Amino acid sequence: LVVNNTRFLIFPWVRVKNLASKALSLAVKRICHDWQERYGYSPLLLETFVDPERYRGTCYRAANWIYLGQTAGRGRMDRHRQYLSTPKHIYVYPLHRNFRSILRAESGDAQ
Repeated sequence: LVVNNTRFLIFPWVRVKNLASKALSLAVKRICHDWQERYGYSPLLLETFVDPERYRGTCYRAANWIYLGQTAGRGRMDRHRQYLSTPKHIYVYPLHRNFRSILRAESGDAQ
């Protein structure tokens, strides 16, 4: 129900005004339909993590993604509380008006 945007890159030498936010906007418009067709359900929320030491997340803010805060800096697979990664900024984009209540629901009818 939550889809992660793992990689998003526009090479620095590509100079097209608003290209990044436009690409994100087009992806947001397609993803519900594509996932419904491919997996049989629509995602409720998009998420991404931005390394603030390397990027500013400007394209996500321009595309109306919501900044939630910062991670603790642990990798997703870290089970030993070792801080081996740098903290990342968390951005989300709701795809459904009631995404909070659906994600909190205990029953399996969130699809």
